[in-house]
Amino acid sequence: MQPRITIARGDGIGPEIMKATLAVLKAAGAEFEIDEIEVGEKVYKAGHSSGIRPDDWKTIAQNKVLLKAPITTPQGGGYKSLNVTLRKTLGLFANVRPVTSLHPFVKTKHPEMDIVIVRENEEDLYAGIEHRQTPEVYQCLKLISRPGCEKIIRYAFEYARAMGRKKVTCMSKDNIMKLTDGVFHRTFDEIAKEYSDIENDHWIIDIGAAKLANSPQDFDVVVTTNLYGDIVSDIVAEISGSVGLAGSSNIGSNCAMFEAIHGSAPMIAGQGIANPSGLLLAGTQLLKHIGQGEVAGRVENAWLKTIEDGVATVDIYTEGVSSKKVNTQEFAQAVIDRMGQQPTKMKPRKSTSSHIDVSKFDDRPAPVKRELQGMDVFLYVEDRDPDKIGKKLESIAADSKLSLSMITNRGIKVYPDGNPETFCTDHWRCRFQGEDLVHSDLWSLLNAVTGEELDVIKTELLFSFDGEAGYSLGQGQ
Repeated sequence: MQPRITIARGDGIGPEIMKATLAVLKAAGAEFEIDEIEVGEKVYKAGHSSGIRPDDWKTIAQNKVLLKAPITTPQGGGYKSLNVTLRKTLGLFANVRPVTSLHPFVKTKHPEMDIVIVRENEEDLYAGIEHRQTPEVYQCLKLISRPGCEKIIRYAFEYARAMGRKKVTCMSKDNIMKLTDGVFHRTFDEIAKEYSDIENDHWIIDIGAAKLANSPQDFDVVVTTNLYGDIVSDIVAEISGSVGLAGSSNIGSNCAMFEAIHGSAPMIAGQGIANPSGLLLAGTQLLKHIGQGEVAGRVENAWLKTIEDGVATVDIYTEGVSSKKVNTQEFAQAVIDRMGQQPTKMKPRKSTSSHIDVSKFDDRPAPVKRELQGMDVFLYVEDRDPDKIGKKLESIAADSKLSLSMITNRGIKVYPDGNPETFCTDHWRCRFQGEDLVHSDLWSLLNAVTGEELDVIKTELLFSFDGEAGYSLGQGQ
């Protein structure tokens, strides 16, 4: 019995490139049956704020594999990103984006690049938890979990091993975000020891992204968090010659989704000029995932041969290099006509399977001892004098088990001994700490603070874990 996959033709250029992609995959001998669902703009406007109808979740869950063309999210409030919803609802924790140079047939300054970006897909700032806390200050929570780090990092090493890759690079910003990015880097170092056959290194994300843009040939597999991964995957796709040439897979414990990394491009929809390569390459990742690696290799090599022969859609057509400018369906037919052929000037693709058993990635860390050490109280105070706020809070806390240890404004310590040059907003973090605390000690202090008509907008409890502080110091503390 052939496996069943779910497809969604999407919006804009989506239906055109999906038609071309399916034609090529079937011509190559791909074996699957199709169930089709509708997602995107029409569904949004029909009253489904997530862009997908409730019943269609059952089809995706039953087939476990989704090939999705780009969709359009309507402008304005109330519409949630369907991509983010799919990734998080289905537990698609790993986003995998291979990017390879097609020099000299697609213009690029980096003829030797062959990179895979493995991006964490569920956490980080993309959790989308935001608040406006005062008239001047907005907040977005960055959530990183130890299990989330373990899953994505272990997947990157397993992927490298399965695909014959030699090195995995971690990118983070743990010199600044010592807890969130810190746990990602530490987990990477721990897991890397289990893969002695694979080289590993670490880059701070800012210089790492610069290095990727300048010397991508020095990297092999890069694993990083959600936001950084989104940025660097587009960087490497763009410097390879065209974002339109990149496909991606989204892998979870039970389901997987495959898509092009570009958008729905409504400005060229219906003109028949879109390049189907991104979705086609996502389709080859799908084939590798369902165990049809040989078919995937056949498609990839026919596609490379088409590019090598100078057959190009308008986005990659170059005078003097390309031999023929074609539309979307003509490009697909050119790939079909070359099925069974291999490129002679570019490196042929191997027939490999990328399916990885991720069920073993769900180990939870051992329990730790957690101790209450204090509380950060966030205040909205229009008066910009930190000394006045500090003295008032010290007076309030005088009869409690806690004492005021510092006040920060936008993370910078402004009390005690703040710098008068520091610019302050109306948003103040006031840290109270003590020993042998119970929760009622905190609530008593909080009642005392609010009783003085101070405007409390948020609190964060401070804990240590196995004796290590689970909170950051103030900048300048």
